[in-house]
Amino acid sequence: MGDHLARGEDFEQKAEKKLSGWGLFGSKYEDASELFDKAANSFKLAKEWNRAGAVYVKLANCHLKMDSKHEAANSYADAAHCYKKTNINESISCLEQSVNVFLDIGRLNMAARYYKEVAELHEQEQNLEKAVVYYDRAADLFQSEEVSTSANQCKQKVAQFSAQLEQYQKAIEIYEEIARHSLTNNLLKYGVKGHLLNAGICQLCKGDVVAITNALDKYQDLDPTFSGTREYKLLSDLAAAVDEEDIAKFTDAVKEYDSMTQLDSWRTTLLLRVKEGLKAKELEEDDLT
Repeated sequence: MGDHLARGEDFEQKAEKKLSGWGLFGSKYEDASELFDKAANSFKLAKEWNRAGAVYVKLANCHLKMDSKHEAANSYADAAHCYKKTNINESISCLEQSVNVFLDIGRLNMAARYYKEVAELHEQEQNLEKAVVYYDRAADLFQSEEVSTSANQCKQKVAQFSAQLEQYQKAIEIYEEIARHSLTNNLLKYGVKGHLLNAGICQLCKGDVVAITNALDKYQDLDPTFSGTREYKLLSDLAAAVDEEDIAKFTDAVKEYDSMTQLDSWRTTLLLRVKEGLKAKELEEDDLT
């Protein structure tokens, strides 16, 4: 490890020396970039991730001086992947610089990939507001490049986190849009009932019984097979329980569905919010009597 570290330092010093000297027709940047590349590799072998990241940023700057934008964007991404092991904020910063360069040269697919990576880092840090922003940006770019599978994955993340942040209407619109799109694709058709269930649960969180009933009618029009599914029955039973303010009925409907198809933690969390809302109403009414 010590040997790799010493080599990295030696290459970096030589690169800096090249930059501070004279060079004809930009050749000093070319020479320095080769040395920075070797330095970064040596630091990686020595597991000196911060130093490797910093050198990749210097390498990116050399590429920019030579107007090699594609290489510069890749170097920023390399820097980000080193920093990811030690410094999330620095990693995000480098990925954003990579995205900016890729956008500048029209490589939208690469920009989308790195926006998605930034979103994943924010998700990892439990910063859902920022994760939503970057998944949204990634989805737009993937969509414009017609990479619909990746676009859908990002949109589902936006919907999932929007609902967690109580932005239910935004989540509803995304799940409904994905369901509509999935109906036209034989491979995605099987997922429609799940998307409509998610949209329906978000409707329940809003607590508007009329809106829930209207939504169920709309989903039936959208997919005539939906009314025969257990997902539809669950939403219908839950809507009735909310309308009647019947907590026992609500709990039984959830248990019945869960005994056949286990509810994931996201759906469970949202349904608990609806149940808590019913309990709060019950307490309010008790106070009034």
